[in-house]
Amino acid sequence: MTTILLTGSSRGIGKATAEALRNRGVTVIGHATRSTDDHTIAADLTDPKAPRRLWDEALERAGGRIDVLISNAGVFESNPLDASDTDWMDQWERTLGINLTASAQLSRHAVLHWLDKGQEGRIVHVASRAGHRGDSPAHWHYAASKGGMLALHKTIARAYAGKGILSFAITPGFTETSMAGDYLASRGGPGLLADIPLGRVANPEEIAAVAAFCALDAPPSLTGATLDANGASYVR
Repeated sequence: MTTILLTGSSRGIGKATAEALRNRGVTVIGHATRSTDDHTIAADLTDPKAPRRLWDEALERAGGRIDVLISNAGVFESNPLDASDTDWMDQWERTLGINLTASAQLSRHAVLHWLDKGQEGRIVHVASRAGHRGDSPAHWHYAASKGGMLALHKTIARAYAGKGILSFAITPGFTETSMAGDYLASRGGPGLLADIPLGRVANPEEIAAVAAFCALDAPPSLTGATLDANGASYVR
């Protein structure tokens, strides 16, 4: 049976992904800043030591074998350009720490685990359209973190495909979550829909379906791919 460690599983895309995977009969070990149930490990990813503790506890719960890591946890918070130097840097470091550094740490632990066991594995990185096209003037840090995640994903895919360790990335656009809702409101609300040819934002279940495909069904030759899910608001 496949065992998956899914970060940021308590709400939004993460919650929908956990439900989609469990409906497939998969064992999902979730993660949130605060534990919400017996299937969720609490870990504050602003703490540099938290990813190691999260991985070790998940591995113990899984009986020593994790097959898939889905890096979904992230923050999307405004960081005005005219903030004080200290506030701007604090927000930059917080966002990069959670969205990129913690994801990199967990990916490293996963790859080392699979190499040590001679085991195949998969990583699914939930990035963002912003990693390709950038974001608003108050979200340099967010775009940079997601662009870094895409570079991390490509590096893992190229380095370890021959060992059966596969890497996939998903780049959602606006999705119906509390995080995106705050942004939509701050940027004019429905007016932003004019930039989405589909005419609506994605719902979490759509992104969860892509994540489940990458985790369970994607053929090995798709490793290194980035799957866009943004209603054609950004096409490459």
